[in-house]
Amino acid sequence: MNKSVILGTLTVAALSAGMASAQTVSDVQDRGTMNCGVTTGLVGFAAPDANGEWSGFDVAVCRAVAAAVLGDPSAVEFVPTTGKTRFTALASGEIDLLARNTTWTFTRDVDLKFEFVGINYYDGQGFMIPKELGVSSARELGGATVCIQTGTTTELNLADYFRKNNMEYTPVPIETNAEAQQQYLAGACDVYTTDASGLAATRAAFETPSDHVILPEIISKEPLGPLVRHGDNEWGDIARWTLNALIAAEEYGITSANIDELKEGTDSPEINRILGTEGNLGEMLGLDNEWAYRAIKANGNYGEIFAKNIGESTPIGLSRGLNAQWTDGGLMYAPPFR
Repeated sequence: MNKSVILGTLTVAALSAGMASAQTVSDVQDRGTMNCGVTTGLVGFAAPDANGEWSGFDVAVCRAVAAAVLGDPSAVEFVPTTGKTRFTALASGEIDLLARNTTWTFTRDVDLKFEFVGINYYDGQGFMIPKELGVSSARELGGATVCIQTGTTTELNLADYFRKNNMEYTPVPIETNAEAQQQYLAGACDVYTTDASGLAATRAAFETPSDHVILPEIISKEPLGPLVRHGDNEWGDIARWTLNALIAAEEYGITSANIDELKEGTDSPEINRILGTEGNLGEMLGLDNEWAYRAIKANGNYGEIFAKNIGESTPIGLSRGLNAQWTDGGLMYAPPFR
């Protein structure tokens, strides 16, 4: 494949000096692997199995980018990060891409000098409690102890929500989802709060999920997506359009089952451009014309990735909701491939 793509990292010095236009370094292809920052373990989103093999909704994004750039979806080194360490890992160049249920916010985009390349899950913060507490609304949580991951938007949202509703609470700071699960189940906190998708994934891992209730209130907007460093424009374009390819593939009916047949050519110019049978979109990215074909083939389209990892037929049981295609009343929408 064409190996002319320039990928890289900002130097720490340039980043700390706020130089958004700092040069990138071509090291992903030289290294032969992509370093992808993920969560420390959240079933359905990113978690290793007994053999250390990572899988999940966010992991699929990492593998798709690796397939597009390196021709191999397994050429990924997964780097577990916490809410506190994830941004340092990205800024320092330890990881090339962060795909870790991370909320796109103004300060993270602008002040921390990162670039979100899109949204792969529209989420919102919720609350989970033991059913035996008999609580049916978050407005009944006054005086509760709350497990909360530090270094996250949920920390700030929690404070805002309780202040707005004139309620007091006692925070129980935790670093990882595994620690939160342990503390919550041990009764160290009455409530666990994080993104609603994370609550569903955590509850699914419990021995008796039905003993725990996710309350109906969603108290924030949490658009989650992968991100890169500012100034890493070539790399950012590749990550952005790889995610767009997965979303567009679902809209246009490109699946893991029919992608090889469609690659032979169709009467749809958009499908042909995505799969590289016409046009030169790959060349514009510094890649060959089969980059999107490889990205989609690695895991299937966005809908297939959703269904396999976190959909209604999985233990996590999430409905598409806002994450349905725009043609089905959701917010998933890929710009045109032209």
